[in-house]
Amino acid sequence: MSSECQGRSSWPELVGEQGQTAKETIERENPLVTANVVPDGSPGTTDVRCDRVRVFIDTNNNVVQVPRIG
Repeated sequence: MSSECQGRSSWPELVGEQGQTAKETIERENPLVTANVVPDGSPGTTDVRCDRVRVFIDTNNNVVQVPRIG
């Protein structure tokens, strides 16, 4: 669960930002994670990992969901 993970765990202010900008912000603010930019609706695994943040983007490369550890 993200409450067990170290550092910042969610970035609601990044919704609407460009995917690459969000990735860079997340990795700067929590160097323990790797942010992965992926199209919204992409299949993914259900495991929770403290070192991963998925950044879901639309066809215009805008973040559409709150990025969070998971």
